[in-house]
Amino acid sequence: MGKTIVLDEKAIQRALTRIAHEILERNKGIEECILVGIKTRGIHLAERLAKRIEQIEGERIPVGELDITLYRDDLSYKTVDAEPKVKGSELPVEITNKKVILVDDVLYTGRTVRAAMDALVDFGRAASIQLAVLVDRGHRELPIRADFIGKNIPTSSQERIVVELVEADGIDQVNILK
Repeated sequence: MGKTIVLDEKAIQRALTRIAHEILERNKGIEECILVGIKTRGIHLAERLAKRIEQIEGERIPVGELDITLYRDDLSYKTVDAEPKVKGSELPVEITNKKVILVDDVLYTGRTVRAAMDALVDFGRAASIQLAVLVDRGHRELPIRADFIGKNIPTSSQERIVVELVEADGIDQVNILK
């Protein structure tokens, strides 16, 4: 199985800095905004974005964590013995009437994002939901698109994108596995 590094540590940093600027520009600052990372790597990316936004804007944006395990539409396809491991969600502020920016590592079929939007509804009615992803690899099965993209990486359905982050994996890089 071949492995190609498509983003290294510096490229990830640049992509997140660009996304932070785009979020600020689109929302005219961070008033009424909250970043919500989709477990697991989306949370690390949301925290990094919050730090960059604070460096640029001088103000901290709230960051939440969203566990979509129970909202996935593929739970019924898992084996009967495999109980889903729920890690819990934590939103530091009420999301009703807020601009929620969902953050994830890879956008692929769109099913994870759909599950995240379903989970958010249980916390309130957001004024808007935007999507920031480090990598968009295509192959959508649902009509979902990202508002903020670190890098578009067209892939075949046989390839896999693997995002590794220091917080979870000890290294920052994005690989294509063939």
